[in-house]
Amino acid sequence: MDITDLKILEELQLNGRITMTELGKKVALTAPAAAERIRKMEEKDVIRNYTIALNPEKVNKPISAFILFDTEKCHQFVEYCKTYPDVVECHRLAGQYSYIVRIMTSSVAKLEDFINNTMKYGKSSTLITLSSPIDGRPIQFHE
Repeated sequence: MDITDLKILEELQLNGRITMTELGKKVALTAPAAAERIRKMEEKDVIRNYTIALNPEKVNKPISAFILFDTEKCHQFVEYCKTYPDVVECHRLAGQYSYIVRIMTSSVAKLEDFINNTMKYGKSSTLITLSSPIDGRPIQFHE
């Protein structure tokens, strides 16, 4: 990957719906050249997918929490998280805890249900999000 590829990635992170013409202008390429570079990055799995950012409150998911989880039943815990619709992230950790899970849900009662249902896998510590001053920040490629 060269500097132009990195510029393309920065632009796509800001606006995944940008037209190839507009993208090409921003990175000094023709539209077909920009599209070809994107295709190659998709093939190499540099670009995994395209998403949108939702306002959690507008889609009835105003409660956000991070749950630190200590378990020896890793496989079972991860499989349960995959089936739970309010789990939006699950990361394996090194250190005191095995996983950190991010939940976005409609109520504290639903958050409590998740915590209660996962107690059979180990111990948890829940941190409720009050605000997110930096959320979904794009990966930067320059210092």
